[in-house]
Amino acid sequence: MSDSTRSSDRHIKLFIPGPTEVRREILDAQTQWMIGHRMPESAELFGRIQGKLRQIFATEQRVYVNASSGTGMQEAAVRNCSRKRVLNCVNGAFADRWREVTEGNGKANAVLEFDWGRPVTPEAVSGRLQNDEFDAITVVHNETSTGVTSPIREIAQAVRSAPGGKEIMILVDSVSGLSGAPLEFDAWDLDVALTSSQKAFALPAGLALAAVSDRALQRASEIPDRGYYFDFLLLEKYLERNQTPATPAISLMYALDRQLDDMLAEGMENRFQRHLAMRDRTIAWSADHDFTLFAAKGYESPTVTCINNDRGIDIGALNQYLRSRDMIISNGYGPLKGKNFRIAHMGDIQMEDLNELLDAIEAFLLK
Repeated sequence: MSDSTRSSDRHIKLFIPGPTEVRREILDAQTQWMIGHRMPESAELFGRIQGKLRQIFATEQRVYVNASSGTGMQEAAVRNCSRKRVLNCVNGAFADRWREVTEGNGKANAVLEFDWGRPVTPEAVSGRLQNDEFDAITVVHNETSTGVTSPIREIAQAVRSAPGGKEIMILVDSVSGLSGAPLEFDAWDLDVALTSSQKAFALPAGLALAAVSDRALQRASEIPDRGYYFDFLLLEKYLERNQTPATPAISLMYALDRQLDDMLAEGMENRFQRHLAMRDRTIAWSADHDFTLFAAKGYESPTVTCINNDRGIDIGALNQYLRSRDMIISNGYGPLKGKNFRIAHMGDIQMEDLNELLDAIEAFLLK
């Protein structure tokens, strides 16, 4: 059966860094009867979700839920949290997208750039904040394009220790990190931490989630022209009633409700350890097969491993072979296409799934 005519019941297991593999139970949760978004049943659903999301984000503050991609919440963060100038920390494609979003919204900005494959470092952030005034900083927790995790807790400490650092909004994109890698919103003193449903949450695409601090809400109240769809003050007004300003993705919220139950039943620490074990297995496999990693040592992502194409394999041919065995991985992102490939081991992927994939790649290498 060709890819273009494959039947809808063919299952190609996703080892790509989004959208990720979704369990049948989660897909089925979307099939509950539709309800109106102003009905009490919807408010009850939203209220259940809110309490569980706060546990996942490790916060006693709010978590907004919106029907969009994570990029939408990137826009929300800069629109609501900067009235002066943003420092965009750029170490990969999605960090650079936040720069584009910042500039596209007409916000003054400066860029602190790092080589792709390297983390954002607290020392560099601290040094940059000594020389200029900013009221917000954007940083990606887990850069999907490179498989690099940056030390957000230490970066946040560096920001708060800088001149005027108590007033700088710390805006964190954890789209491919949150729930697969630790992030403690309150303990790390963050202002916005955003993610989306189709990564480590292992849900269908379409939901964006963001923890937002009281401090960020106060900042938003001082900024005109916040827009409408992502206006924090409007989102807060409706959150108090367990609602959203516009129609939410109700079917996806049913799926989120079920998945949050399963995540909390697994236990977040167990979930983090499972991701680390799969990362370490992938790293060891890479070394055993004469591949190196793109990420700087010590900063390898728990959710996606970016492997250098040291052996010059045809990555397209590899994926054709994997698709014949109902699996798929990702090529390198943007300028890294052909130069490396990415294996995602996030969400609900288990070690046995990963081993099946690695055995298939090994079979291709031996052809």
